[in-house]
Amino acid sequence: MEKILLTGATGYIGKRMISVIAAQGYRVVCCCRDISRFTRSTEIDDEQIELIEVDFLKPETLKNIPEDIAGAYYLMHSMSNMDDYEDSEKKCASNFAHYIEKTQCKHIVYLSGLVNEKELSKHLKSRYEVEKILMECAVPATVLRAGIIIGSGSASFEIIRDLVEKLPVMVAPKWLHTQCQPIGIANVLDFLIFVLLKPQAYQKNFDIGCDDILTYKEMLLQFAKVRGLKRTIFTLPVMTPRLSSYWLYFITSTSYKLAKALVGSMKIEVVCRPESLAEIKLITGVQPFSYDTALKRTLAKIQANEIVSSWKDSFISSRNDSTLKEFQDVPKYGCFTDLRSEVYDDREMCLNRIFRIGGINGWYGQYLWKIRGFLDKLVGGPGLRRGRRHPMELREGDALDFWRVLYADRKEGKLILLAEMKLPGEAWLMFKLYKNKIWQKAVFRPRGIWGRLYWFMVLPFHGFIFKGMIKRLGGRK
Repeated sequence: MEKILLTGATGYIGKRMISVIAAQGYRVVCCCRDISRFTRSTEIDDEQIELIEVDFLKPETLKNIPEDIAGAYYLMHSMSNMDDYEDSEKKCASNFAHYIEKTQCKHIVYLSGLVNEKELSKHLKSRYEVEKILMECAVPATVLRAGIIIGSGSASFEIIRDLVEKLPVMVAPKWLHTQCQPIGIANVLDFLIFVLLKPQAYQKNFDIGCDDILTYKEMLLQFAKVRGLKRTIFTLPVMTPRLSSYWLYFITSTSYKLAKALVGSMKIEVVCRPESLAEIKLITGVQPFSYDTALKRTLAKIQANEIVSSWKDSFISSRNDSTLKEFQDVPKYGCFTDLRSEVYDDREMCLNRIFRIGGINGWYGQYLWKIRGFLDKLVGGPGLRRGRRHPMELREGDALDFWRVLYADRKEGKLILLAEMKLPGEAWLMFKLYKNKIWQKAVFRPRGIWGRLYWFMVLPFHGFIFKGMIKRLGGRK
């Protein structure tokens, strides 16, 4: 069984590619910076997945990559996580290219962004620099350039959905008149898998998209039509990139850094080169479906709660950490703690309430949590916008409003959350069923004097928030 290396295995595209690669009979070697964030699929045989921990910013970890790989996917991007992502992306690509030359790899496939070579945004320029590094590698490379990806959980789709569903009338930036060529996520995955190990695609770049060339305004109005919503859009020529970024940030579920990067790209027309698109269709046999079809397929997946991955899966935090490992052991010393317990009515019903917390299900003391989420959003945190991947299931690594799931074991009756809101310290929230009681523990490790002042400022509200929440979780009104 040939091995295929998959970088970015916990990312939006990477998570979906695992099953796609496995379905072709390959063994998938999944690269993760933090293995604790990887969730194995029960639909794929264990013998088809090999898990390795690699950080491409740390060359010493690359030795974990096996030499007997036939091909490799490079699916790593950093624009939403780091301030210096351009340098980080180039360093990652250089380290990857240098090491991959030492293996038996015959082909590299890289998913990049559509490039207008006359004018590049900051993040598209970074993607292009990565492309050049990979093309200079001794191992043949193929670059697929995609624009707006339409799929359940994609950042682009979620922005479109938020704007249309929240705003009956939009006063929007003039870049809504910019043209682009979207593509459905299923077609992206098809192109990625069917171009692998195809010699006629070596050392080439291809633009991928559907046949529809639309402005962002047309895309929003078409989404409204599919959803049966009447929407009116006005554009203003005076909205600066900074104001546009804040506009996206406060209205949609995206982070400010991602909004800023997207706005920089949305001002630039990104349309496929016809001859490039025609050639990659011929090589792979993929015929992309229309924007309208992509929307309908995506909405059907959301309705059926079949969201495989989300852009929120990436580690977005107010901290600079790249791993969750060091936070899994909740500290006991130098911390403030709020510990409460309550007799629950029924174990299964109590577990349902715990594992359905957050998102559209709320926080059992919803108004105070909404206020906290709004305040967090004002200072640049995620707030409550991210919601949750699935209304009933939680798995380790999931984003849950302004928390991140560290540990989730329904059988054990235990859930541990790490705060990703803006805080002068670190915070954990834990739930555990033990001896016919539900135990709820909030732990805060302050950072300096401001952290301690923060704890005592919010202490009066804990009685309302935590006492009310545990009663509701236990089954009492």
